[in-house]
This record gives sequence, structure tokens and C-alpha cells, in this order.
Amino acid sequence: MSSTTHPANTGAGTGPVGKVPAPAVEAEPVKGSDPSNGFLAKAALITAVLTVAGSVLGLVRDQALAHFFGAGSETDAFLVAWTVPELATTLLIEDGLAFALVPAFSMALARRGMGARRDPVRALVAASLPRLMLASGAVALLLMAGAPVLVDVLAPGLPDPRLAVDCTLLTATCVFTFGLAGYCSAALRAHRRFVAPAAIYVFYNIGIITAVFVLAPRYGVRAAALGVAVGGVLMVLVQAPSLWRQLTRDTADVPHEGKEGGSAPALMSSALIATVLLFALCRQSQVLIERFLASSLPAGAISHLNYAQKVAQVPMVLSLMLCTVTLPVVARALAEGDVERARSRVERDLGLAGCVVLLGTAAVIACAPQFIQLLFQRGAFTAQDTVATAAVMRVYALGLLGHTLVGALVRSYFSGGRATWFPLGAMAVGVASTAGIGSWAVDLWGVRGIALANAAGISVTAFVLLCGMGPRNVPIRVRKVVGELAKPVAATVCATGAGWFIASRFDSPFIAFAAGCAVVVTVFFLGLWALRAQAFAPIIRAAKSSVTSVTSATRKLTHVR
Repeated sequence: MSSTTHPANTGAGTGPVGKVPAPAVEAEPVKGSDPSNGFLAKAALITAVLTVAGSVLGLVRDQALAHFFGAGSETDAFLVAWTVPELATTLLIEDGLAFALVPAFSMALARRGMGARRDPVRALVAASLPRLMLASGAVALLLMAGAPVLVDVLAPGLPDPRLAVDCTLLTATCVFTFGLAGYCSAALRAHRRFVAPAAIYVFYNIGIITAVFVLAPRYGVRAAALGVAVGGVLMVLVQAPSLWRQLTRDTADVPHEGKEGGSAPALMSSALIATVLLFALCRQSQVLIERFLASSLPAGAISHLNYAQKVAQVPMVLSLMLCTVTLPVVARALAEGDVERARSRVERDLGLAGCVVLLGTAAVIACAPQFIQLLFQRGAFTAQDTVATAAVMRVYALGLLGHTLVGALVRSYFSGGRATWFPLGAMAVGVASTAGIGSWAVDLWGVRGIALANAAGISVTAFVLLCGMGPRNVPIRVRKVVGELAKPVAATVCATGAGWFIASRFDSPFIAFAAGCAVVVTVFFLGLWALRAQAFAPIIRAAKSSVTSVTSATRKLTHVR
């Protein structure tokens, strides 16, 4: 499943001067303040904690699926139905709505700060939210009515399509709930509120895990599909109170006289919505291609690919936390005409995100068999499933840097709130590469060929997006960025080899995994230090800041006692 989706420097958000509310992570920074005040670091820290918690619960969810249903036809049927929430996540939470709404709300907040007579934020909500609810509700009903056709298109070789249809009827409800959840997340992040949006996957996975453990003995894999529907409702409920408080509090602070503000259509055009949604749809089509190709392979192929992706994507999710936190910062800087601040922020984000994902890539490739064995090899998930999943995961991990760069770069393209078709074209080139390579490689290497096609296709997209950066979006210095990314890539190669060698020396999967990861981390950071990577110093500062924040919070709790 695709996921998604963050830390620290020039370009802290610039809001109206005023008292900083508590908690600090929810505060609007004072205009002109030094970003070293720690706002972004604290926002990234709380987002990281909740994202890691959501990822851990996601692994628990996958462990529950593996334990109850293994990697056979029943799990394959559910994963075909899971395509709907995967697509909805990309379109409505991680990419589509976020790329359109965060810049729109940032522009509305900037216009409010200039003294608009009619509150642009309320105008934007009034113009966009009812339409979103109507459109997402209609699409959900349409998917439910066409569930049999959808399953036949997605996986024509599935041995039990009726089970997949039943699951799709339940998962289709998430189109409506994910739409509301994505809207709340985008609005809150634009207001510099990150706690509730970061917590949505915690509650989502709790809903699925609870449904599986309580209902699976009676309803089988349909229980997991019901959990998806329940989890979608929880994602809305955890954010709605915070957004309501924000909007009603903001209303009291808006001046009634001043210059005329812009209307909602000027803040978010139909062309912008079309470009971001089509890009997100095109990107998620990679998953559709993978499922289509894997449906013709022996039972379990879709499951092996799914488990491999879920584990391998964890480093990508962690790396993109930085970009999620700083997207409102970049959008606000562009709204205020500060292009230099936006460029500096994006270049730093690319360097830090690249280092995080490459470190994770080294660990995933070096310790893949041990990782899969520790996580999933129990119940119906056999040792043969471990070997197959680990092999797929190692190949899939080759594209993690590409996935991260695409996620980070496309935020830069859309952060100005203007429609641009270039990202869609770049993604179309990558998808075509995925389909072509996958059709050829699946006959040679089976499911590993599909993973190879994914890695190659997303890497092509990342390359095209890098080449297209220019004055019409955020004019980053591409050669400088590429040169800096080459340093952690070199460190990753060394760390992967060392970690793989050490992990293979131990019979115990836990000891092998621990020793391999320790060597990977050590060699990787030594490589960054030796190559004098610019991202090395910010990582150390961020780590120290996180330790300081945790220590400070611990002392406060001790004092309260």
C-alpha cells in the first residue's frame, strides 16, 4: 500500500505577530522569527512519533493478516479490494487534496493577514467542502455498485472473485471518509496544526486490527475490509474537533474592515484540482499495474508483493515526514513572494529526506530475510513465504530513493498553488516504463520482475521531475542537489555490503538483524562524515534537538509528580 507521508530551517512559517499558544508544536511562529526557535523541529518530532506509531500499528495489522490468512488466495482477494483505500489515500490524503488545499489555505491565511474584509479561509471552506462531500459520496456509491466489474478489471485471474467483491463493497466507503479526512488534514497543516493529522493512521490501523482480531474467526478476511470502513470514520473523528476549534477561533480574530480579499476560486482553481488529482491517480496506477500482472502468477504473488512493499516503504514514509511538515512553509513563502526562502527550504528537505530513505534502504536490503522472518513468519505465513517476500523486498527497495524524490519534488511543483501539467507528464513516462518493463520482466523473474519494474519506473519519474525544476515552480539548483545526493548514495552502497555480510554470519534472526542494522548505521554515518555531506550536520542537530525536547518533557513530567 502506498503511503505516505517530514524537519528544520530557513522558511519557518510567518504568521501574524502575537502570543504563541501551547502546545509549542501547534503554535504559529512569529513573523520574521528565526526558524531556530525550534518550531519545525518540534512539529517534525511530534509528527515523527505519531507516524512511527502508525507505521508500527501498520506492521501489526499486516502481521495479523499474515497470521490469520497467510499469503494465499484469501489474502489476495482482500488486497484487490484494498486497492480502493490505497488509491483513496493517494488521491485524497497524501497527494491529491494536500497539493491543492495546503497552498490554497496558505494563500487564504496570507490574504487574511493583509486585512481582507471577507475572511478568505471561511470563503474557501464554504466553496470547497460541500462539493468535496458530494463528489466523494457519489464516487463511493458508484464503486459499490460496480464492485464486480472493478474486481474483474483489477485482477482478472483471481480464483475467488466473489470474496474480493464482498470486500470491495466495504472498502469503497473509504472514498467518502478519506475525502473528509484529507480535507481536515490539509486545512490543519496549513494552520500549522500537525498533531491530529499525524495521528490519523494510528486510529485507522486500530480500527482494522480490532476488527480482524474480533471478527476474523467468524467472517474471515471480510473482517479486515470492515475494519477499513471503521478506520476511515475514526480518521475523520480524530481531526474534526481540532479543525472546528481552529475555524471558529479564527473567525473571532478576523477584522471586519479592510481591503477586499480574494474569492475561493482564485485560491484554488479547477485546473489545479485536475492536475493534482490526475497526477495522484497516475502515480497510484503503478499499484494497479502490479496487481494486474501478479494476478496471473501463482496464488500468493500479490501477497508477497504487498508485504514486501509495506516493510520497504517505512523508510520512505519517515523521510517524507519532513516534506509534509514543511509544505505549508514553502507554500506560505511563495504566497508572500519569498522565492529564496522557498528554494533554500526545498533543497534542505531533499538532502535530509534522501539521507533518511537511503539509510533505510541499506538496512532493508542488508537484513531483508531476518526482518520478514521476525515480523511475519508465524501462523499461516511459512518459511517459503519469508524467502519469497524478502527477495521481492530487496528488489523493490532499489526504487525507494525515487519514491522519496517524487514525493518531495511534486510538493515543490504544486506548493505555489498554480496548475502545472509537467508532473503528470513525468509520472506518465514513469508509469509507461513500469508497464513495459513489468510485462517483459514478469515472465523472466515472476514477482521480482514486477518489483524491478516499479523501482525503474519511479526512478525515471524522479529524474524527469528533477530536470524540470525551474522558475515556474521552485527554482532549486539541480546540479548541487544531485551532487549532494550522490554522497549518501555512495555511503549506502558501502553500508549495504557491510550489513549484509554481518547479518549472514548469525543463525539467530534477531541477532543477525540487530548486528546488521548496527553495522549499516555505523558505516552509513561514517560515509557521510568522510564525504562531508551537507546533510550530515542538520541530521546531528535534529537528533540533538529531539533528545533535548524529550529530556525537557521528561523533566517537566518528573516535576509534576
